Amino acid sequence: MNTEIIGMDELLKYVGNLEKLPQKVVNKSAKKGANISLKDARGKAPYLSGALSGGIISKAEKTKTKGKKVYQAAIDPGKNDIFQKITKGGKQYYYPASQEYGFRTRGGGYVPGFHYMRDSVTSNASNIESTIVNDIIAEIDKIK
Repeated sequence: MNTEIIGMDELLKYVGNLEKLPQKVVNKSAKKGANISLKDARGKAPYLSGALSGGIISKAEKTKTKGKKVYQAAIDPGKNDIFQKITKGGKQYYYPASQEYGFRTRGGGYVPGFHYMRDSVTSNASNIESTIVNDIIAEIDKIK
């Protein structure tokens, strides 16, 4: 059985161009995708004083692998003085974590978390993916 893949020559040309793709293109595309979830997380964050939504930042992972860039939405460590709380009993808790995952009340009840960080990625996964892919394709077309 003999099969022919239509467009294979074009695909090989694109793959060859990927090696020439500068790291700044990958960084820019990944950052655009990360900004989608960042804005959504800030919008979904519980709002009492506005500190929580203002404390969410986009943080790049350090990697030595060329062509790879990973961003994550995280809580700004510079604002730990705002988010780290101590109860009258001396127990320490972290406000953003309690809002994301939930917490136990004094009476033994449970308040479920809002999952604003997790949902910002899962609900926008296809939009993030298409943004990154479309941006990289546009950059490959410029190189061509």
